[in-house]
Amino acid sequence: MQPSRRSRRSKIVTALIETFGFSPLLATVVALFFAFLAAAAMLWIFLSAPPRSITITSGPPGSSFQRHAEAYQRELATHGVTLRIVPSDGSLDNLKRLQAPGSGVELGFVQGGLVGDNAPAGLVSLGTVANQPLWIFYRGVTRITRLAELAGQRIGIGATGSGVQALARALLDLNGISGVPTTLVEQDSGDAGKDFLAGKLDAIFLMGDSAPTQTLRALLRAPGVQIYNFTQADAYVRRLSYLNKIVIPQGAIDFGQNLPAQDITLLGPGVELIARAGLNSAISDVVVEAAQKVHGKSGLLAKRGEFPAPLEHEFPLSEDALRFYKSGKGITYKLVNSFWLANLLNRLLVAIVPIILVLIPAVRLLPVVYRWSVQLRIYRSYRPLLRLEHDTAMPLAPDRVAELLRRLDAIEADVSALKVPASFANQFYDLRSHVAFVRQRLKSAATG
Repeated sequence: MQPSRRSRRSKIVTALIETFGFSPLLATVVALFFAFLAAAAMLWIFLSAPPRSITITSGPPGSSFQRHAEAYQRELATHGVTLRIVPSDGSLDNLKRLQAPGSGVELGFVQGGLVGDNAPAGLVSLGTVANQPLWIFYRGVTRITRLAELAGQRIGIGATGSGVQALARALLDLNGISGVPTTLVEQDSGDAGKDFLAGKLDAIFLMGDSAPTQTLRALLRAPGVQIYNFTQADAYVRRLSYLNKIVIPQGAIDFGQNLPAQDITLLGPGVELIARAGLNSAISDVVVEAAQKVHGKSGLLAKRGEFPAPLEHEFPLSEDALRFYKSGKGITYKLVNSFWLANLLNRLLVAIVPIILVLIPAVRLLPVVYRWSVQLRIYRSYRPLLRLEHDTAMPLAPDRVAELLRRLDAIEADVSALKVPASFANQFYDLRSHVAFVRQRLKSAATG
């Protein structure tokens, strides 16, 4: 025994037919549309899930960039996110990796002044996380007041790929120092520090992005070594807009030994946390939150809460980061302790709520539109019928009756061809009865 057509229909198609009076075809189309929306929502929920691990390019071992990355790693681990750290030679190396499509790096620390007004496409800033001071150490009893006084000496300017080398060359060029008789030594900061203490170098440029902390500490306490005080700091800041003026108060490094012995003015660019455009928004939130915990404390170079900051310099600010700076965590993340559960609930809400907002008006509107279209078809059949009935009001000759009967046959054929749902059966049969009523009047007129 063959199953009936109704038994082969899905429940939702049957419900649409019985509830709203849809035709089987329209009910099937609507059901398929609902199924498509549900499938699209599930696919979006799956594809928008944050990754379990991301990669950051940091700096040389022992550098401030490396230490910051390790602190991020610990913070992200509390949310179940693994942060892979890839050491580098510093800011310039980080920037190259972020630009390289196949590097596998999503995050990196980049100091200001490396790209100018030509920021690479596809990279966004998650905020300025610190100021990176430039330390210039030199030998001698007499203090120097201008960088031009280093001309003709052996100067360590950092390794290729480091931010310190890019800044050192920019400052030395402003002072007319670019080569002979000055010797510019490109060397790893750790090795350069050892050569400087051994007397092989006369001056050395160091920054935390590439210099190990122990190297800086050793030079700060080394006898016969002085820190260059930027007496022309205001002029440098005006010339190189990416630089900031940083004052180290007397005794701030070591109160007991009174290091430094007087206020020291340094220069340094801001450091931005750069991400690839398209970084998952939930991951962006936890990274910025980690940055707030890592960089938000007071220290030698910043006040409490000064960093990270949504300051736009050379890279455009990420919209996700800007939203987080303005409003913080979403309500779901505040109510649910688990990052992954909160994220799942948030994605479900984002996927389902818009669908509900679309479906509810659609479910209400579709039956109205459909009923109106069916009624319009029925009303269209009434128009010629009314005109024909109006023509029967006057005395009719036999040939006129025959003409009207032919017109009525055509109207009845059109009515019989109408396809209406069962919910409109009463209106349909009313129309047919009215056709029969007019036919009866015509017959009476013919016999009369």
